[in-house]
Amino acid sequence: MNPLAPEAVSTTGGRAVAPELSARRSAIAGWLFFDWACQPFFTLVTTFVFAPYFASALAPDPVSGQSLWGFATAGAGLVLAFLSPVLGSIADATGPKKPWIAACGLVLFCASFALWNAAPGAPYAIAIGLVGFAVGTVAVEVAAVFNNAMIPHLVPPEKFGRLSGTGWAIGYLGGLVSLVVVLGFLAANPETGKTVLGLDPLFGLDPASREGDRVSGPFSAVWFLVFVLPLFFFTPDIARSRLSMGQAVTRGVAQVRSTLTDARQHKGLVRFLLANMVYQDALVALFAFGGIYGAGVFGWQATELGVFGILLTVTGTAGALIGGRLDDRTGARSVILGSIVVLALVCIGVLSLGREHVLFAIPTAAPEPGDGLYGTTPEKVFLALGLVIGSVAGPLQASSRSMLARLVPVHEAGRYFGLLALSGKVTSFLAPLAVAVATGLFQTQAAGPAVLILFFVTGGLLLSGVRRV
Repeated sequence: MNPLAPEAVSTTGGRAVAPELSARRSAIAGWLFFDWACQPFFTLVTTFVFAPYFASALAPDPVSGQSLWGFATAGAGLVLAFLSPVLGSIADATGPKKPWIAACGLVLFCASFALWNAAPGAPYAIAIGLVGFAVGTVAVEVAAVFNNAMIPHLVPPEKFGRLSGTGWAIGYLGGLVSLVVVLGFLAANPETGKTVLGLDPLFGLDPASREGDRVSGPFSAVWFLVFVLPLFFFTPDIARSRLSMGQAVTRGVAQVRSTLTDARQHKGLVRFLLANMVYQDALVALFAFGGIYGAGVFGWQATELGVFGILLTVTGTAGALIGGRLDDRTGARSVILGSIVVLALVCIGVLSLGREHVLFAIPTAAPEPGDGLYGTTPEKVFLALGLVIGSVAGPLQASSRSMLARLVPVHEAGRYFGLLALSGKVTSFLAPLAVAVATGLFQTQAAGPAVLILFFVTGGLLLSGVRRV
């Protein structure tokens, strides 16, 4: 019997569990490379390069830039909420996951490449930037649904946490390497014309027209195309069913309804999905606005944002590795709850900062020319808080997918991971939308972290009622 086939499951207490299998190292390595391949889109486009560029160079001002980016993030989340569970169920009905990953990868490639055309002053530059980012986000997140559904077919349950955490760590490492390449050799400060490493940009990229920032899109596209190949070459796919595509679509759509019905019979699963819906919503918004906040409040340029991103991904890599091992030892729920508490405290810390004060009211010296990198006290505190975000964001996301993998039947992992994506995206427009509306209403970027505190606290309270796994 093929251990990667949907039928290769056993049941214990009515719940399907993974068979005692351990895929070959090459198969696991191929699966892990998916996170490495995807991460530059999140690191370069969503957070540290293109997003700050959009807010500072394309949008009329940083406040409206944060607001527009929030609406684009919200729109992508709304589309994902409907697509993820349906496509996940269809993929379960057909069996193989790689064809779906390939299709999503093609969309991601095209959307990322389109960002190059979002040049300052170019016609429709703002629309190109927002649509390219939103479409790319939908594509990469849907691809992740199919990749996550392969977890129970690679290792037994007692190793889910380590596999998931290692994947996130490798993803962070890929983001770090890509960030160093782009900021060290391609993206230059428009004022100095030099990269973070003090070099002229490669390939004659023009700092004045921000070509180094815009190239983050095509760079992410090519990176994904190259590094997703090990998954296709070395990782066995799920066995194909006997259903035609038409039959699979019909069954997949029907399964969405049955999945929702089945999930309601398991209160712990429903509560977990609701909690995931809330805290993932907040985390998406936190990452989406992190670089924009630094650029808007402290006036950070490519150098400050680049070093910030590099340091954050270093702590993210370490956090994901440690979190994966804690997950297998103490359970996914405890790792998630601990991460949520830390993130809520970080948001309070960010809220307390201003350009010339810390802890809400303690004045600090105003920034002056020649202060150097992160020269003021508020900047140093914001940097430290960002490193904390990196250290717990990986464990939060990695343990979320390992927790679901332990809760659901192996042969139906696709539809349940689609449901996980649904729970993470059905209201993923809400936190960015709340941040966008609050920012526009109060005309301050401090409104962002204030909104997110409520989301993290609510998610933690919901998760506290779920049994430990």
